[in-house]
Amino acid sequence: MSKIVRSISKDGQIIMSAVDSTEIVSRAEQIHKTSAVVSAALGRLLTAASLMGNMLKGEDDSLTLRLSGGGPAGNIIAVSDSSGNVRGTVTNPIVEIPLNNRGKLDVAGAVGTQGSLYVIKDLGLKEPYIGSVPLVSGEIAEDITSYFAVSEQTPTVCALGVLVNPDLTIKCAGGFIIQLLPTADDEDIGKVEQCIKDLEPVTNMLGRGMTAADICKNVLNLFDMEILDESEAAYKCNCSEERVSAAVASIGKAELQKLIDDDETQEVVCRFCDKKYYFTPDKLKKMIDK
Repeated sequence: MSKIVRSISKDGQIIMSAVDSTEIVSRAEQIHKTSAVVSAALGRLLTAASLMGNMLKGEDDSLTLRLSGGGPAGNIIAVSDSSGNVRGTVTNPIVEIPLNNRGKLDVAGAVGTQGSLYVIKDLGLKEPYIGSVPLVSGEIAEDITSYFAVSEQTPTVCALGVLVNPDLTIKCAGGFIIQLLPTADDEDIGKVEQCIKDLEPVTNMLGRGMTAADICKNVLNLFDMEILDESEAAYKCNCSEERVSAAVASIGKAELQKLIDDDETQEVVCRFCDKKYYFTPDKLKKMIDK
């Protein structure tokens, strides 16, 4: 299980959440069989969704992040519940492009930069909240930071990282989100800026064996950070026979009848976890009868 930690500065002006999402991203790579750069892109978005989902207050609340940048990876989607459990999918799981000019995986090249980041929050109201911002860089962390600044007017620092092994397995993955509360003053802002000025990558910290709690204290080392809580999160799909049956039934009686006339068992594959569901002509007939 991956660990999410929430912390707050002793003076109550700065909050920070951090997660070691290695197991989450590893499971995503196993399911979607992603190339290295897509593992990095999907992994970063899953990590961000887990952190942001964990910020939701309602037990049944959920959050969806969708990246549509026009790049070869296509749309990338991550969905989180309020515990930080996430699932994700990507249009094109295998993208092979050169490294960027820093010799790193070119996440922006895979994602694209001519598009938007969409944030959908289902808070149990009549309609979900939908916010969007134009992509700033396609590197994802900067785009999450931009979303908070533009759509929620919350000064935010976001860092995300995924380190992929040569055999395409995930060596480590994680991230953090720092937010300044409205009562934070110029001194607090200056101290945060000083803390992140020469900040090392999240994957370096994880590679040295740091936990999410260690990262909170290491990053904001000029503040006295108190751990509020620690919880577990996982790559977790909520698909079920009932949900998939409802989705199949929603295509309407005419389309169902066409499938029945084919006289073959229909296969439906969950795009988030790759689980397969099978519907025989008899099962489809029962849907029409209902």
